[in-house]
Order: sequence, then structure tokens, then C-alpha cells
Amino acid sequence: MTQQGVRWSADQVLALAPDAASRKAGSKLGAAGPWSEAGSSDEGTVWGQCKGSGSKPYQTVVDIADVSGPAYKCSCPSRKFPCKHALGLLLLWAGEDGAVPRGQAPDWAEQWLEGRRKRAEEKKEEATASAGGGADPEAARRRAERRATLVTAGATELEQRLADLLRGGLAGAEQAGYGMWEETAARMVDAQAPGLAARVRELGAIPSSGPGWPVRLLEECALLHLLDQGWLRRERLPEGLAATVRSRIGLPASADGPAVRDRWLVLAQYDTADARLTTRRIWLHGAESGRMALLLSFGAAGRAPELALPVGLVLEAEVSAYPGAGQVRAALGEQFAPPVPAEIRPPGTTTAQAAVRYGEALRDDPWLDSVPATLDRVVPTPDGDTWQLADADGDTALPLTPTARSRPGLWRLVALSGGAPVKVFGECGHRGFTPLTAWPEGAGEGVALY
Repeated sequence: MTQQGVRWSADQVLALAPDAASRKAGSKLGAAGPWSEAGSSDEGTVWGQCKGSGSKPYQTVVDIADVSGPAYKCSCPSRKFPCKHALGLLLLWAGEDGAVPRGQAPDWAEQWLEGRRKRAEEKKEEATASAGGGADPEAARRRAERRATLVTAGATELEQRLADLLRGGLAGAEQAGYGMWEETAARMVDAQAPGLAARVRELGAIPSSGPGWPVRLLEECALLHLLDQGWLRRERLPEGLAATVRSRIGLPASADGPAVRDRWLVLAQYDTADARLTTRRIWLHGAESGRMALLLSFGAAGRAPELALPVGLVLEAEVSAYPGAGQVRAALGEQFAPPVPAEIRPPGTTTAQAAVRYGEALRDDPWLDSVPATLDRVVPTPDGDTWQLADADGDTALPLTPTARSRPGLWRLVALSGGAPVKVFGECGHRGFTPLTAWPEGAGEGVALY
């Protein structure tokens, strides 16, 4: 339980912000000035009223004890979750002792909490009833067969389109423009193969993207061809690789692996968004099992997903793996206590060993962009016009990805290091290394870089 005496750091609070503007606005509200009747309970609830532009203050309440991450309620009109008032209230709570005293929650906060608990209990009962209802296995088999037929037709059509592209020459892709790829992606959506559709859309962004684009386009076409062939010949594949192909195609799957109970350290959390969806990735490390787990949650375009676990928190919970060879994606199962701060760090490795691990992972999943890796004692150093993470005790290094070099987090990492070795967690792949969290030598909390 998140007790009054176990406070988050300001960085952990700001990691919840849906965007940079909210982070800045919330920081301004992290002082006592605009707040009145602020309080907290031993059960993990924080509340307060914030003076705004209207005649009535905004009523803000946060349920920190929610086992799936903090939940928020504010009377302001903002559609962001959490809003700047919730962030400011949490920053006030995380600051000096006495700024948010213990007390009895007001009626408006209690009503919201009771409603949340009632809805959570109803959802749990519905899930239990659904699990025991016994879906018709024969109907499920027929639906799966119909979808497989559609996907096969889509994969066959995509193979023909790739062959036409290569036969006509890659220069034709630049002349055709993005419309050709969007039309092909729409055909894959009709075939109920969203994984193929997403990869086709990525192809459309490669032509005219800079020097060497024909090579990149050819590489991605080859991977897409390999995925097509994997689906069309899936009966000949080992079960683990066949499950990976189904996942990459975009077929639904359930996390049916054995539940692993552990104290899971939140290593990183970041969002990616497109016109349709916001995807949140949360990396976990099992303190006892040593396992890595990736939680994915989704929100409609422009809205943050509900699950939020700031970096540096630890939660005791069960996670279950999704099917597929070498897959680290997992589902969060039963949680036995709310997330709390903890001084835990994952074990590290060298840059050379991280590159080897990625190479080994490609044997199980050739479409894998990166693997999670924690680098021990590395120093961010410039390398011409780029940056790299160099081993402090060796002569090897990993280049940073173009995405990492364009983020403010790079300068945060450089400042944290100051030329000294640091421990860095991130994603290691064929484009290089993307740092997500870093720890200074010796004691100190992890710093989120994304």
C-alpha cells in the first residue's frame, strides 16, 4: 500500500504527464499557493481544491492505491489524463511533509472513490461470469477459419504487389507516391491482417526519405515478404515461430503463459501515437525471477491509455506471457499491493553482449526491431555528428538511434553522466540503442529519459 510515509519523487509524478505542456503546467501548480483543503489518507487517497479562473475552485482527487496505477478525477474541463491539477496535487503531496496533511476525505472525494470501487467489483464479477460461461468452441473454430481464409487471400495479394514493385524497379515507388501504399494497406485491413497493414504503411514513408532509401525499402520489402511466406507456410513452422508469425500478422492472442509472481520494477514507460491509436509501452524487470516483461496498453488517438506506472516504482503482481518464440510481451494479472518506490536496479551487461543478445533474438523473431537491455558502466560520448554509449571498461560501443539523438533525453543523460560511467536501460536493435532510463554510479534514483 502506498502509505503517507512512502512518497514518490517529483520525477515519478511528472512521468505521468501525457505531454510536455501538461508537465510544465503541472509543475507550476506543485506549490501550496493555489491549493486549499488539501489532504491525504493512509489508504492512498490525495485530494484538494485548486483555485482556477472561475469562481469555484477545481475539486481534484487521486487514488494512488489503485493497483493498476493512479486514477484521477478533477472538475476542470480538461480532457487530458492526468490534468495539470492532478499533477500539481501529486507534486504537492510528494514535496515537503505537512503540505498535504492526513485527514478524512470530503464527501465529494468519497463519492468518487466509492463509485470506482463498485465499478471495479462489477467488472470483476463480469469477468468471472464470462470465464465460466463457456464459449462455443465450434463457433470459435469457424470464426478462426474464416479469418485465416481472409488473411491468406490478403497475403497472396500482397506477394503479387511486392513482385510487381520489384519487377518494375524501386524508382517506381518514388514516383507513385504514398497513395499506392495507403491503398494496399487498406486492402490488408479488409483482409483482417492489421500487422501487414501497419508494415505496408511504414513502407510508404521510405521513398524519398533521404540518402540510401532504396536500400532501406528493399530491406523492409524482404522482411514483409518473409512474413507473408511465414503465414502461407505456417503449418511447416515450429509452434513457437508460428505463434510469432500470427502475432506479427495481427491475429489476436491471449496471454496463456504460466503466471509469474514477482516484485516487478518499472524500468521505463513511454507512448507512441499515430492518427488512430496511442500505444503505451511499460518495461518491467522481475527482482527475483530476473525476467523482462513488456506491458502494452492502448488509448484512442489523442488520449493517454489508462495504465500508468511511473519509472522507479515496484509492484508485487503476477504477469503472464503471450505466445510466440522469444516474446517478452505479457499481461498484468493479479496485483497484490499498489506500486511503491524502491531502490532496486536491474543487472547490467556490456555493449557487446547486448548486441549479441539482439542477434540471438532474431533467430526466434526475424521481424524484431529491438530487445530490452541494461548497459553497465557506459559513458555517452560524441562520435562525429552522432552519439554513442561507450563501455567505460572496454573498447566497444553502441551508436544511439536517430530517434534517441533527437530527444531532449540525450542531454539529460549527458548531464547525469558528466563524463562518468552510468547504468542505462533501453532498447537495443539494428538501428542502434535507444536509452530510456539511467542511474548514476552509486546511490540515486533512476531518471526517465523519454
